Amino acid sequence: MAIRRKKAAANKKTPRKPRKKGGLAKALARGRAKRLAKSQRELPPLSIFTAEGMDPGARLGQETTVATYNVHRWTGVNGRGAPDPARAGFVISELDADVIALQEVLRPTGADDPLEALCSALKLNFVFATTRVHKRGELGNAILSRFPIESCSVLDISHSRIEKRGVLAAHFGDADCSLTAIATHLSLVDRTRTRQVQSLLHHPELNAGTSVLLGDMNAWRKCKATRTLDDEFSRHDNHNWPASFPAPRPVLALDRIYSMNAEVKEVYSHNTPSARRASDHLPVVARVHLPLRITAG
Repeated sequence: MAIRRKKAAANKKTPRKPRKKGGLAKALARGRAKRLAKSQRELPPLSIFTAEGMDPGARLGQETTVATYNVHRWTGVNGRGAPDPARAGFVISELDADVIALQEVLRPTGADDPLEALCSALKLNFVFATTRVHKRGELGNAILSRFPIESCSVLDISHSRIEKRGVLAAHFGDADCSLTAIATHLSLVDRTRTRQVQSLLHHPELNAGTSVLLGDMNAWRKCKATRTLDDEFSRHDNHNWPASFPAPRPVLALDRIYSMNAEVKEVYSHNTPSARRASDHLPVVARVHLPLRITAG
């Protein structure tokens, strides 16, 4: 009997202390605040690079060429190999575009910056904004340009704890002609992508004058987000968007170029042997006609 009593006493659970009222809510709030502070520390400010030796006479004209390209963290088609920025860099040189929006740009931690090296070689200015911190470095959007970058801005359009997404805008031009290029990479989830498009349409840079929206829209099928973009922006002259994904045999039009207060004369995917190997996306290129500014007097 004594042995049984000892076992029963050992199995008896110690009663829990009553939880203070509001303690869970306060703990969750503290956790959210810590995560937010950590994410803000991890995301560095905007990076701007001005290329040395670029053409001082480069001026934005009425006819300009723009492009968008998801470089897939420089890892090629399958994304499993070591980053090789030279492959995508060669494709960017093939484009010969005046303004290029890049997505999934990786700037490695503790190593030479391939984006800066690329733009130095091609004599292009760039602005870069981090979307999230990847295990190998900073991952985000960039805009490359032959023209001086007059101003730039960033908008967070994540609308999700899982997918961090952003918008990068850069403005160039002079008193005669100007253009704002807006680079983005939208969500894989339909509902989130729709909310991101609404945020985009209210972006002040998009509504301030002549602009082009460039990026990986993840528009693998007709959805509310893409229908909204098609309705709000001037359509290009083709009935169908050029296929850009997957690069070896493209069937989906994920990468698109929309214009506001400008006319897209031609749009096409850059389908070359080097482009089919450098990323899982092909670049998409457009020739755009910009209006001249009308001055009073």
